[in-house]
Amino acid sequence: MDTRKLYYEDARIKDFQARVLACEQGKEGWEVVLDATAFFPEEGGQSADTGTLGSARVLDAHEKGGVVVHRTDGPLVVGETVEGRLDWAERFRKMQNHTGEHIVSGLVHKKYGYENVGFHLGDDGCTVDFNGELTREQMDEIEGEANQAVWRDLPVIARFPRWPELAELEYRSKLELKGDVRIVTIPGVDDCACCAPHVATTGQVGLIKILDFMRHRGGLRLWMKAGSDALEDYRRRYTATAAISGLLNVPQGEVTAGVERQLAQRDGLKREVSALRREIAQMRAAALEPAEGNMLLFAPGAEEEGLRILANAGMEKCGGVCAVFAGEDGAYRFVMGSRRVDLRAFIREHGPAIQARGGGQEQMISGRCAATRGELEAFFR
Repeated sequence: MDTRKLYYEDARIKDFQARVLACEQGKEGWEVVLDATAFFPEEGGQSADTGTLGSARVLDAHEKGGVVVHRTDGPLVVGETVEGRLDWAERFRKMQNHTGEHIVSGLVHKKYGYENVGFHLGDDGCTVDFNGELTREQMDEIEGEANQAVWRDLPVIARFPRWPELAELEYRSKLELKGDVRIVTIPGVDDCACCAPHVATTGQVGLIKILDFMRHRGGLRLWMKAGSDALEDYRRRYTATAAISGLLNVPQGEVTAGVERQLAQRDGLKREVSALRREIAQMRAAALEPAEGNMLLFAPGAEEEGLRILANAGMEKCGGVCAVFAGEDGAYRFVMGSRRVDLRAFIREHGPAIQARGGGQEQMISGRCAATRGELEAFFR
């Protein structure tokens, strides 16, 4: 016998009573079947409701052949009547987001003819996939019209129309449907086949915000939030903007310009530092004394160019390998140069001894090594 689905009769039900028809231990808890339930199972891109059944916690729910199976953290007695209670704040945020998605998808379909080909409602908003692309300006326009639909407080009507009415209806659907089809209608905005609970009016969505979008499989994927998720997202962004404003000592409306100024200053300083490091490397290279064997140099703050300047100078003044290392124990970068040693063969043969890997030409190679300074000094000595 199919489970009586109370969430179809009234999506606002927060608690209910039902009789336990079955309870079996599964791999990840207990699997409970009731004669009726307000717990919406995982379906249509939306995760299942959670809450309690008596003293047991409802962790998940899924539908199998018309029967809703609840996964709980404890057993229930078959034949007894239990009280079910939904985590209502979580259910309501899902309803806000799902209805918000219908508004956006309906408007995209009406204005541009694109189909919603993918939907996922997670713990932090939802993603929607369309089979066509839109510009930033078009998405802004859709967002504005979607919020106008919210403010008009339109009814959200969910019903199971019968033939021949169903055959005459034009509605969106990602699948070819048979049997009973539940249609969710937002007048003037959308008609869509959908199995999920929705808010009673669009005003309960509160706010719709399209956060971002990207090309995806020949179409478009957008990220959006509605209701309490959109409010929380605004709070986080406001807090971040206020913090940046304080750090930069600029009004909140000017944080972008303030960040751009800071980045320009940073880039200028990086160029100055690079020039100074290059000058230091050149001065140090000029002061190198000749050596009969290998030459080992450490330049902790040097960049790649500085390492090469020192290696080029050292290879002319030593009788073996000039090895220059920058960084710290266990995470060194190096450049090695030599007029007398084939360094590609050298690193293949001796690299394991100093935990080094690198590549390049016969006379100069570069790479990384995980040895300590003491190990490097002992090796090159």
